[in-house]
Amino acid sequence: MVAVGSWGRLGIHDHRMQLLADRARVHGDISGQRQGLAFGMGRSYGDVCLNPGGTLWDLRSLDRFIAFDEQTGRLRCESGTLLREIQRFGVTRGWMLPVVPGTQYVTVGGAIANDVHGKNHHRYGCFGDHVTQLTLARTSGEVLSCLPGDTMFAATVGGLGLTGVIVEAELQLRRVPGPWLDVETLPYQDLQQFFTLADASEPDWEHTVSWIDCLHPSGRGIFMRANSVAADQPEPPSRADVRFPFVPPTSLVNRLSLRSFNAMYYHLKKTQPRSLQHYVQFFHPLDRIQDWNRMYGPHGFYQYQCVLPREAGATGIQAMLKTIRRAGMGSFLAVLKTFGQRDAVGMLSFARPGVTLALDFPNAGAPTLALFERLDAIVLEAGGRLYPAKDARMPRALFEAGYPRLQEFLPLRDAGISSAMSRRLLGN
Repeated sequence: MVAVGSWGRLGIHDHRMQLLADRARVHGDISGQRQGLAFGMGRSYGDVCLNPGGTLWDLRSLDRFIAFDEQTGRLRCESGTLLREIQRFGVTRGWMLPVVPGTQYVTVGGAIANDVHGKNHHRYGCFGDHVTQLTLARTSGEVLSCLPGDTMFAATVGGLGLTGVIVEAELQLRRVPGPWLDVETLPYQDLQQFFTLADASEPDWEHTVSWIDCLHPSGRGIFMRANSVAADQPEPPSRADVRFPFVPPTSLVNRLSLRSFNAMYYHLKKTQPRSLQHYVQFFHPLDRIQDWNRMYGPHGFYQYQCVLPREAGATGIQAMLKTIRRAGMGSFLAVLKTFGQRDAVGMLSFARPGVTLALDFPNAGAPTLALFERLDAIVLEAGGRLYPAKDARMPRALFEAGYPRLQEFLPLRDAGISSAMSRRLLGN
């Protein structure tokens, strides 16, 4: 048995690890098995990637490119391929992934299974919008080729790894002028200004996102918007990543450090000039600090990410921020952004039209969980949902209320696949 934990470091659990390294043999390797789960980089924050007491099928060796059409930007690759490698390969040829999450250390299979989103949902939707085909192996021995519009495709995109093992996928990359982005940074004083900036920016800017000071009573923050641009500038020299060196005995994120950091960050960024930024700097700033999750101490941390319908967004987000302040808790990794008017590809995809708030909280035990219960009530009343890729404790009732296509999804599950999350939210 091997001890495995997720990115939130909320606990480690014993698993049987089985390496899957030959895509032609995956269906045979998993055929007839029970309580298995595909595993990539383990970058999910909660328990969607864990299977305590069961088997994790390790796909990290399935990392090969299969075919690439330089004229059309179509890439076929194995599911263990890192998004980082696709970006590095594509950008020198004038292509990049249309949608990337906050870290590039995610596998293609994980990106599909969680239907990840980025800073440009209003323009390009989610990762699954750009998958043109995927191959799915099931524990029944079946191998399915799934296309957009197929029922099994809709179940697998955002399907939390529960429909089978994604063996390979074909992705449509998008043409880019290079690795650079023109970035504008604007301060805002309250939520009304945030929504005004978001609405005004979406027609002309590819990427929009904001950091919000969740401890400040007005809801002030920093809004960032960016476009890909051609720049007569060489790639920046490769720099060694900094590694967070140890796990401190207590979380470095606390009331004192949060207020100081948030105030400093706001005042530093509010006067930042318009700048040219490399895509790694803009999309993945935390990737420069390896093992940054250690800073939350030995008990780890939760990420709480919700999406609320736009009509309830301003009221709901304001209520959530007020609840967080009253609890004396907070986050300096607090992201607020809008989603565009796009229907999701996947039955259980998270992104929907509205506004999403994501915050990291040190695990302080019962007080943290009590705060989440109060936030859950706000999300439920607003008709919102939580993001399973970030979740470690969502109540089953909230999951069922937030994902209306759940009953359509359940018959399409692979009976041989299970996870800590599926047992918590689905019973098996």
